[in-house]
Amino acid sequence: MGVAFDYAPDRPEQIDQILNGLERYNPETTGVFQDYVMQQCESQTYDCYANLALLKLYQFNPHLTRDETITNILVKSLTVFPSPDFSLCLSLLPPHLLSPSLNPSTRPSGDLAESVQKLSVLNNLLSSADYSSFWSTLDSDDLYADLVADVSGFEELMRVRIAVTVSQTIREVQKEILSSWLNLSGNEFEHFVGTVCGWKVDGSKVAIPLNKENEAKGTVVRENVKFDQFSRIVRRAYEQPA
Repeated sequence: MGVAFDYAPDRPEQIDQILNGLERYNPETTGVFQDYVMQQCESQTYDCYANLALLKLYQFNPHLTRDETITNILVKSLTVFPSPDFSLCLSLLPPHLLSPSLNPSTRPSGDLAESVQKLSVLNNLLSSADYSSFWSTLDSDDLYADLVADVSGFEELMRVRIAVTVSQTIREVQKEILSSWLNLSGNEFEHFVGTVCGWKVDGSKVAIPLNKENEAKGTVVRENVKFDQFSRIVRRAYEQPA
């Protein structure tokens, strides 16, 4: 049985009551949700359902919008890739933030549009499994450092997510390649791979244990075609066109 979309094991009772009642549409709850986003950033917890509820409140009450909270929500959603959370959050943002060049006169102050665009670049790199470029892009601009500063343990969270994704797809990888994917080298790489992930470094390669996701399974496809169906196809092939 899958986990419900609105499930969050660390959600406070107060937030749960708001989400399950009419108060979730009350603009006065915006401050409560904003504090909850900061709590998620500090405690390395995550609640997509509550964050989407806040973005929805921002839609109805633009004057209550806080740029920092929006970017924090987007950064937190990156830490759970390859889930679609980042795209879900983008869908609740004003269109001019997604394509600021189309409406430069309506671009908001505070460079929020630029922040959204830069985080979208990171999301696209993660979606295409270009992890090396993800890290190099993250290090390429001081703005990225500012955007992820509020999210405690961001780099560690991303490495764990990358490792999980890698473990679901392959059984063996070159040590040099995995090092670039994790943006780690030397003793830090050895510790993360061996202790955190439990993988075995064998010379220039890293072996990933067998699991239900990366196990190669043969598939047998059986076609059930009755003789009368086959005979009709043959007969039609010899029929003269009208």
